Amino acid sequence: MKNNSCHLIIIILLVHVLHGQQDPQYTQYMYNMSVVNPAYATDAPGMIRFGALYRSQWLNAIGAPTTFSFFAHTSLGEKVETGISVISDDIGDGALKENNIYADFAYVLRLSEKDKLSLGIKGGITNFDTNFNGFRLPEFQDDPAFNENLNSVFPNVGIGAFYFRENFYVGVSAPNLLTSKHLENRNGINRVGGESTHIFLTSGYVYQINSTLKVKPSVMAKMVSGAPLTLDASLNLLFNNTFEGGISYRFEDSVSAMFNISVTPFLRIGYAYDYVLSNLGAFESGSHEIFTLFDLDLLRLGKGYDKSPRFY
Repeated sequence: MKNNSCHLIIIILLVHVLHGQQDPQYTQYMYNMSVVNPAYATDAPGMIRFGALYRSQWLNAIGAPTTFSFFAHTSLGEKVETGISVISDDIGDGALKENNIYADFAYVLRLSEKDKLSLGIKGGITNFDTNFNGFRLPEFQDDPAFNENLNSVFPNVGIGAFYFRENFYVGVSAPNLLTSKHLENRNGINRVGGESTHIFLTSGYVYQINSTLKVKPSVMAKMVSGAPLTLDASLNLLFNNTFEGGISYRFEDSVSAMFNISVTPFLRIGYAYDYVLSNLGAFESGSHEIFTLFDLDLLRLGKGYDKSPRFY
């Protein structure tokens, strides 16, 4: 592995340790809600909803992170929603991999004719894997911390709450409550690392301008001990329930452009590009993100993706 790749990995690992920020970030978070919040609900009986998102961060920076997420969920009656979610994060071309596999369960309470509150829990495992083979570290040539590869599996659980109505939602969640230690003190070598609890706050609204145009503002805040608040604010325009385009700003980090299109009533694809505003922009050429959403209509309801003008 190239020296500059090693240096980048070390810097990223140090950032994780010093600031506690570990969970992947998403520009199109409004279409990746199952991964963030186990209480996410869509109130679509008879429909199985699938989603996949791939993010390539900091293009042209050697060893930069890539993230893949997948989810599937469905309603089991009016009060119960279940699903699965998978997150695979790769830093340094295989030097550090983390895979998360979860099952989600949500119970939906009807507060009024239009208002519902969903309470959710997720449980599963996290696989943490490192591969330091080929590392060349001129400054720390004999550092034994990089002599042993790690492959560990840890349990994890998460919780969330999700209030929603036809044109509005707000949710709060902590998808990883257990703080399992990835690295530890072995043979006198002090290795530091582990899960940190992240708290997500998401909200969005749909303004119906006319019969063909909807305006969709949304926001996501991510908080974790020892790290600055991460805040994303987005604004999308939806035309004829088919084509959607918008912009997003990540506070003191990046600005993004995104669009998506409904290819069929049951299939939607989208793309986003992030332009970094910080000093990191001198070493990379932006981040790319694509997603696919697919609805399987088991009961042949024929309502399709835009059953309601929410973000799902």
